[in-house]
Amino acid sequence: MLRHATGALDLDSCVVMGIVNRTPDSFYDGGRMDTDDVIERALRLVDDGAAILDLGAVKAGPGEDVGEQEEIDRLLPLVEALAKDAPVPLSVETARPSVAKLAFGAGAAMVNDVSALADPDLARVCAEAGGALVLMHNGEQVRGRPRNPRYDDVVVAVIDEWKRLESIATKAGVGPDQIVVDAGLDFGKTTFHSLEIMRRLEEQVAYGRPLLLAPSRKDVVGESLGLGVAERLEGTLALVALGVLGGVSIVRVHDVAPALRVVRMVETVMGVRRPEAPIRGLWE
Repeated sequence: MLRHATGALDLDSCVVMGIVNRTPDSFYDGGRMDTDDVIERALRLVDDGAAILDLGAVKAGPGEDVGEQEEIDRLLPLVEALAKDAPVPLSVETARPSVAKLAFGAGAAMVNDVSALADPDLARVCAEAGGALVLMHNGEQVRGRPRNPRYDDVVVAVIDEWKRLESIATKAGVGPDQIVVDAGLDFGKTTFHSLEIMRRLEEQVAYGRPLLLAPSRKDVVGESLGLGVAERLEGTLALVALGVLGGVSIVRVHDVAPALRVVRMVETVMGVRRPEAPIRGLWE
């Protein structure tokens, strides 16, 4: 169970986190700035089977700076509306303690921090709210492109960074049952690094915290297949399937319905869930 600010989430089987961005420049679903439109998309993802919604107001990749008040103005209306209307926990993707505090006050359950606790006070805010916290290895890349990143062993580097971040978080009062880890596909990594991370999920699961996999339409898919962002669904779903086989707890995607079908199919093959309607050949 993952404990968060509004309850607890069962992670005995893999769950799907739906991506909801209110940004003009996100690489795939940017341009959605109308509040009602974004709320409608979020509720549609819940209908599609999202068990968590991840709300973002600042692009994680390259882009113009977004001030604190602008981030608040974009994000808080979503949290307030969806806390009332969406029957799932809300995650907010922010690096700012002030934004996280307001989001928790409005009904958020957790923080998805891609900054690697650039402001360690973010952990204290999570602890005080009882919120869950996603700790991601970013290879020192936020809102930028990696330039020839090098690792002796990328998976070892990821796990070492998780240890460092978890130490900061637990000292601030975040409980072990409130922590999720993310290797950060593409962040500060070449496609070869991201593929190595996918091949070695077992080592990451063995770290002992719920593992979040965020492969949705990323460059690791595009560069592997030579495809643009709009054509990367099948490659994304392949990584989702490999993630479930590898033991990840959460998959973060734009396309919730097909991802959930993949999760359920893989888990059925694995024997961790029963078929929905197994009647073939079972008649006299």
